Amino acid sequence: MAYKITDACIACGACADGCPVDAIKDGDIYTIDADTCIDCGACADACPVGAPQAE
Repeated sequence: MAYKITDACIACGACADGCPVDAIKDGDIYTIDADTCIDCGACADACPVGAPQAE
């Protein structure tokens, strides 16, 4: 089960910086590549607004 970034994303980049497998791509709202995500939760831990959520 991969994580997904919700609309709460403020595009600060903290999640991408925290991802050990570079599964997160930037944009207006960051996105997580589900095939690359290892479900470690590092993105959720790094996010100041709780945008990454387990699906």
